[in-house]
Amino acid sequence: MVPTVPSPRRPLDPSHLSDSDHPSHTSRTVRHWYENELGWPTVPGTPVDLPTGLRFDVLDAPVEAGYAALRHLGPGSPVAVRADRMRILVAAGSADELPGLLDWLEWGALALDLRAIGEGGRIEAPLPPGTRASGTGASGARPPGAPRLAGTPVHIPARTSHRPVNTAAPADTAADGSQGAAVWLRPPEPGREVEPSLPTLSALGGGVGGAPDLVRLVDTMATECHRIRLRRSCAQPLALS
Repeated sequence: MVPTVPSPRRPLDPSHLSDSDHPSHTSRTVRHWYENELGWPTVPGTPVDLPTGLRFDVLDAPVEAGYAALRHLGPGSPVAVRADRMRILVAAGSADELPGLLDWLEWGALALDLRAIGEGGRIEAPLPPGTRASGTGASGARPPGAPRLAGTPVHIPARTSHRPVNTAAPADTAADGSQGAAVWLRPPEPGREVEPSLPTLSALGGGVGGAPDLVRLVDTMATECHRIRLRRSCAQPLALS
């Protein structure tokens, strides 16, 4: 009788894997780049996350809103993209200012798909430029469908669900790779302090020490988020009475 149960196999020896095939290779590469090249802290564990509220906070919005606001950023201000969301790094403490700033700009009464991630939060660490994620096919190059910075932004569909402003956002729950890895659209430069290039709030409505102005950045993103919201409302079929 031919046996129906296959013979036992010897477990795969991790030493036979090349560094590029090892599951933890990308995580080690990413963590080394952030901690040793940039001097940024990372959160222990896999995938690699970056804590917010220490060196920077993050504004998270649909890519359409983010591309509209890029003109308010300096050339050294880091920006990341993950799927159809854009994450703009802003000065630490900005997340706490967002609700009051939206009220001052008269956006506070509307539910906008704009959130701030600050102290106690985290984001998935975007892949360093030139890094390829193991098994995902993602790299640190310009994300598919994203416009070149010197060109005209292209239209990228917005999300079908909306997320209210959240200044105490928990850990990024979308870091499972299901929508692709986060990548840098404008990466931070090793050996260069990031903080002076981040958008900051000033009582005079302008950036401190030449830094980009957070007020104009938030106003532009809120305006575009509202336009996205109106387009979604118009696209919904009318309910039959």
